[in-house]
Amino acid sequence: MPSSGQGNPESMVVDYVTLFQDFLQSFTDERGERKYMNRIREMVFYEGKSIAIDFEDLARFSDELVLALDRESQKALEALSVAIKSIVESINESYASRVRRFYGRLTGWVKPTPIRELRSDLLNRLVLLEGIVVRATPPKQRMVRATYVHVLPDGSQHEFAWPPDERELEELEKPSYCPVCVAEVSEEVGSLRRGAFRLVLEKSTFMDWQMISLQERPEDIPPGQLPRSVDVVLTEDLVDVVRPGDRVSLIGIVKLLRGGRKTSSVFDFYIEANNVIPAQRLLEEVNIGPEDEAKIKELARDPLVRRKLVASIAPAIHGYWDLKEAIALLLFGGVPKVLKDGTRIRGEIHVLIIGDPGTAKSQLLQYAARIAPRGLYTTGRGSSAAGLTAAVIRDKQSGEFFLEAGAMVLADGGVVAIDEIDKMRDEDRVAIHEAMEQGTVTISKAGIHARLSARASVLAAGNPKRGRYVDSLGLAGNINLPVTILSRFDLIFIIKDVADVSRDRQIVRHVLEVHGTEGVRAEIEPDLLRKYIAYARKYVRPRLTREAREIIERYYIELRKRSAMDPNAPLAITTRQLEALVRLAEAHAKVALKEEVDAEDALEAIRLMNAVLEKVGMDVETGLMDIDTLMTGKAKSLRDKEVTILEYIRDASRKGECVKYGELEKLGQGLGLDRPALERIIADLRKSGDIYEKRPGCYMVVE
Repeated sequence: MPSSGQGNPESMVVDYVTLFQDFLQSFTDERGERKYMNRIREMVFYEGKSIAIDFEDLARFSDELVLALDRESQKALEALSVAIKSIVESINESYASRVRRFYGRLTGWVKPTPIRELRSDLLNRLVLLEGIVVRATPPKQRMVRATYVHVLPDGSQHEFAWPPDERELEELEKPSYCPVCVAEVSEEVGSLRRGAFRLVLEKSTFMDWQMISLQERPEDIPPGQLPRSVDVVLTEDLVDVVRPGDRVSLIGIVKLLRGGRKTSSVFDFYIEANNVIPAQRLLEEVNIGPEDEAKIKELARDPLVRRKLVASIAPAIHGYWDLKEAIALLLFGGVPKVLKDGTRIRGEIHVLIIGDPGTAKSQLLQYAARIAPRGLYTTGRGSSAAGLTAAVIRDKQSGEFFLEAGAMVLADGGVVAIDEIDKMRDEDRVAIHEAMEQGTVTISKAGIHARLSARASVLAAGNPKRGRYVDSLGLAGNINLPVTILSRFDLIFIIKDVADVSRDRQIVRHVLEVHGTEGVRAEIEPDLLRKYIAYARKYVRPRLTREAREIIERYYIELRKRSAMDPNAPLAITTRQLEALVRLAEAHAKVALKEEVDAEDALEAIRLMNAVLEKVGMDVETGLMDIDTLMTGKAKSLRDKEVTILEYIRDASRKGECVKYGELEKLGQGLGLDRPALERIIADLRKSGDIYEKRPGCYMVVE
């Protein structure tokens, strides 16, 4: 793709160069220091190629420069480059002679232009775009000045640079004449085309070059529209500043590239970047002004702020207080930690909802994705592994491979809502394991090995596989999800549609009120709530107090004691739930913008965890709390019975006999197993490859 270069300084309007020189040399900040002279000296000291130019400073200094940048963008930027180089020459002439071009990188351009509003009237003008980097080529080297050797028929050679007038190469093509011969021989140019022109790569001049694709942010896409994107060319020190998944603000000039055939009169837009500013980890998509900050701090001082905030989560949906509180904690998140040895402990909270049809799961997910400062909503049926994580794609034009970011990467630092997670294919579901636990997505395909950040909280929902939740089957028997994913969720909620007259009366009145008016008014307006969440995620990092540590420690040890006292007792809790407790307590402190996690936060985290474990971590047969139902998909009591049946078949197999189904049925009755439970155990043992059916209804152990 072409990249217009530095024109001949003499062809510029000299006034621009002089104006920029005056600006750089004389502009002073509030302390009276020459701001840009200091930046230029710092650039020379560190052997850089660019300095940041604040647009507000230019506007204060000269309206003429602002108009020049707006109307004659290319010419003005080239004049700025020449002005910087002339000042560098006065500071360090040898360094200035080594660097081909210096750059003034603009920051703070006045008004962003939406990507979908790029039109021909913006051609060759500076624009500020905001979006997500969805793909990027590897860094390449673009030839800007070619060196050729002209070999004449008599064997003599002339070496020269091309183009001869200091322009940059638009396209690589052989010279039409030899400028050395033109200077030395007073002949017609046409007679000087004899001989051969040989390109000398070693003596040619190159610049670093990269192309990225910038796509609209999910929150900017109008409903029912596909996201728009535009290609962007990065050069020199802008190369490799951003990667797929990063949210950026980008200032550049709108240019044209011929689309399709060379004879076509249709062109595509591309942006020649002047500056690219990553906004990846700063949640800059939520603009929080001084007035907003005052409102946020005033709200945080309210003693009922937590109750108001939870009540403001999907107010059109009645009830579900614990679930809404969990969603609120997920939106705020815990505090991620990076240890000295480089180990990362995640702060993201993951929540799973298993519910009967018609229990407003999808509405809760959509609201959470909408209210999150950075949220994406997707459904399991329409999501692939590549769409959720990242993909390596071949470019149709160049044939090269490049990375394209998926939903988990695009929502880095935010929330991904996955509806109908039970409908996803197993191979697609496996892809989110790493992202949920490690906060990264690793790709190794087509010679590309990359690790992308995907520190997103997952809010997922699914239906029971038998239509409605059956209590006797337990969690693993009710949902079509592997335990490897179930165990990664900090909180799992079961929503059952049970007939209860008093509760049903409240629901019907609430629904009719919502339909009869414009909806239920939230305690906290959605816009303020979104800014409140963004502020807390960005600035608040609470630490555990001694009191909170002791409460969590006592709770954990108390539950583990039961297993330690009786070797046959099931495990009630593991370190995964312990870490989840810490994250929940930190998030609870964040809701009130507190700097410390106190006893109140720890007790509320324990209350939520207990509410979950009593429903999903309970052995339905013994009535005891057994975390194995969540971590392995089988309660300890069922696993012990499975082992007993397997050993019985193994003993018979050692004698060369197979065990008939009738014998297993008698053994199952002695163990307290009904026929469906026995058949599930036999099916599981066959599926795992432990036993096989030697003949119909007769089983042996696999050797």
